[in-house]
Amino acid sequence: MSNTSDVRRPVGLGIKRGLKHRCPNCGEGELFARYLKVNAECAACGHDLSQYRADDGPAYLTILLVGHLIVAPAFFFPVMWETSPWIIVPAALAALTAAVLTLLPRIKGGFIGLLWANRVTKDQPA
Repeated sequence: MSNTSDVRRPVGLGIKRGLKHRCPNCGEGELFARYLKVNAECAACGHDLSQYRADDGPAYLTILLVGHLIVAPAFFFPVMWETSPWIIVPAALAALTAAVLTLLPRIKGGFIGLLWANRVTKDQPA
């Protein structure tokens, strides 16, 4: 007899569903109630979503990605050095803020999908 904890959970599937803001268990229900607030349970399958603690992981990963994929390459463009700082700094801050705010919920969803696939819950001892 197979226990539900023996069922294989593909990592890629969990991350993909999380990136789409969907329940990692069924892929149907909404993952978030608000911008970053995770629903207590999935409306479609009833899976307990409150058991996955993403904590600071998604924020750290978001900053890491934005820093390496946007900020670092931007320094190779001459416009960064030739334009007045009074123009570059506000423009860069606005662009970076938009990038971080766009990526953060997606990365948090993917992070929760990863936790779901690996069966990492807040009830497990460290």
